[in-house]
Amino acid sequence: MTLLTPDATRQTVACDRLPLASYREIAAHLNVVPGVRATLLPQTSQEFEYLQSQVGGVAIEVDPVLGDQARDRVEEILAHYADRFGPWRAIPIAETELGGTIGPQGT
Repeated sequence: MTLLTPDATRQTVACDRLPLASYREIAAHLNVVPGVRATLLPQTSQEFEYLQSQVGGVAIEVDPVLGDQARDRVEEILAHYADRFGPWRAIPIAETELGGTIGPQGT
C-alpha cells in the first residue's frame, strides 16, 4: 500500500469504517514519528451514519528533510489499521481546506 506520494509534504486520507477512538490513536502514533504531524479532520457529511466514522480523515504533514524515513513509518502505521478496518482513500487537499481540526493537535 502506498498512499503518500514522495513529493507531497501534506496529504489527507480517510478510512470510512474507522472508529473515532482509532483515528485518535492513529494521530497519536503518527505524531510520535519524527518529522510527522497529524491532525484529525472534521466529518463533513450532513447525515449521521452509525457505521461510518465521526471523523472526516487525517491530515498528515511530513518534513521534507526526514521525508523517506518518516514516510515509510507512516505507511507502516496506516497499513496496520487498514488490515483491521479496511482500505484508506486519499482525500484531495481542496476538500479539506474548509474544515478545521478536532481539538488541539488533532486530539
